[in-house]
Amino acid sequence: YIIAPPKECSKLGIVTAARHPAHRHSLLNFAHISLLDNPDVLSMPEQERAWLELARESLAIETVLKAGEVLYIPSHWFHYIVSLQKSAQCNTRSGMPDKPNHYFGGRDTVQECKESSY
Repeated sequence: YIIAPPKECSKLGIVTAARHPAHRHSLLNFAHISLLDNPDVLSMPEQERAWLELARESLAIETVLKAGEVLYIPSHWFHYIVSLQKSAQCNTRSGMPDKPNHYFGGRDTVQECKESSY
């Protein structure tokens, strides 16, 4: 998993257009971040490279889950899954705190997909 708090939204290539089919999702392949420093990878489009460079600077966390482990992802945190083998996932929503937080952002951060000033 790659997870990031809502305040990093502006660095993650999130689609903000409400009528777009990918609204509130990223079109980036975050697995490609590891290719940015590979001199043999020349075929990456410049726009993708620019977005991935920005995403690499985000305050994201990468973790690997082992069999039987559970990962709690706070509401509205960005999460990107890279499966290393066949796997299944199940999720449920737990609500969203109304009070803003300096480290993670608040409701406006999620709704507007921009960095919070908290």
